[in-house]
Amino acid sequence: MACGLLLLAAALPRCGAVELKVSRDAIERTLKLKLFRSPDGRYYLKGSPTSACSVYAEDPHLTFVDDRIVVKLKTHARLGKSVGGACLGISLSLPAQVSLAPVGDGESVGFRDARVDRVSDRQELNFLLTPFLSHQIPSSMKVNAADLLRAALQGSTASSGYKVALERLKIHSVQIQDDSLVVDADGDLSVQ
Repeated sequence: MACGLLLLAAALPRCGAVELKVSRDAIERTLKLKLFRSPDGRYYLKGSPTSACSVYAEDPHLTFVDDRIVVKLKTHARLGKSVGGACLGISLSLPAQVSLAPVGDGESVGFRDARVDRVSDRQELNFLLTPFLSHQIPSSMKVNAADLLRAALQGSTASSGYKVALERLKIHSVQIQDDSLVVDADGDLSVQ
């Protein structure tokens, strides 16, 4: 046992290539924590919870299609003019679909090329709303994967008796494989 730990400790300082698999469910949880973080679980594209006229998305669900992350969500819009605390105009509630391309950069995993794929099943509404929503969705979002891994390793001393720490992480590529996001990286770990 002690020999095995010594070999492990000798190998850890220079880990080299690492492949991290992140499940679709973990990505969905992260999206909700980072973007849909209002008290009511909504992401406001325009306005706020107290605005008379606003546009927001809620209830995101992720799938992977080819090389893109597809987010299906519900959108709600009160479009018009705010008069006396009320929105004079129209209200819409539509399912929408947004897709994103995953990307790795340094210690971060994120997305680029965000686009609205579908707003409704009615072409005339898509024609009117897609350009508006396209300018409202964030063009990119990043999550520092190294910070998430460091936080996960913080409890290693209590669970194993060894302090395991991530010293360095360099992400080379991010790809979708089956129901996971596969991150190829180089990294260094230390054990004390």
